[in-house]
Amino acid sequence: MTHMMIAAIVIAGVAILIAIGFLNNAVEANKAEKIRLGHELKDRLRRCAELNERFPGQLTTPEVKMLMHRLEHNVVKRALALNKASPELKERLAELELDMAKEEVEVKNPSTPITTEAQAKEVSFLIEGLHHQIQRAAQENLFKPGESRHWNNVIRGLLVKLHLEFFNNLGQQAFQDGDPGHARLAYERAVQYLKKQPDPNLYSEELAYAQKMVARADALVLNKIQAHDDDVNELTAGLKETEEETEWKKKAIYD
Repeated sequence: MTHMMIAAIVIAGVAILIAIGFLNNAVEANKAEKIRLGHELKDRLRRCAELNERFPGQLTTPEVKMLMHRLEHNVVKRALALNKASPELKERLAELELDMAKEEVEVKNPSTPITTEAQAKEVSFLIEGLHHQIQRAAQENLFKPGESRHWNNVIRGLLVKLHLEFFNNLGQQAFQDGDPGHARLAYERAVQYLKKQPDPNLYSEELAYAQKMVARADALVLNKIQAHDDDVNELTAGLKETEEETEWKKKAIYD
């Protein structure tokens, strides 16, 4: 065997070892990617289920409910591609396809009155979570051209509804508590929020209602101030009469 043949065998052996190393790295990288993707899909499934269950009924239109079904259906199919034998995923896929095939989407989400800042923040996080899932689905080509823009507008509308309900609930509660000052603050926040929208004309009716409530609160505050002034005037007049009567009695005694 010549030196050249030995060198060729050595080089071939080294090349084979390098190729095996590359293949092993590729296999390990593929396994790691599958594990990462599995965890990601599991997290997305949890978030989709949370949106489906916890989204407030007053904001869950049939259109929004169908969107949630589509988003979850997309994630379940991707998860099944990694874990084809999962009975849970197969069962959930069948349930979603059954719901999506119905002529009328069923909305069972209970309405949840939003009366505190904490509740408003919680619902805001849910809406943001829905928006995030829409963005992910758009990257995965779930939507037709232009459909993502439509859903972005829906998200903006949901945020407006959330804020208006919150401000209105605060204002109505303040009216019931006989506190028109705080009612005015709540409806002023609604007016300012609506005026900051990209297209305030879309919410002209809501703006008119909020401004009407501000005027009502102003009138009640003014009545309250006038009533207070009348009470003060009556009290002052009563004290003056008492003082005059006391002076008269003193004068009668000393005379």
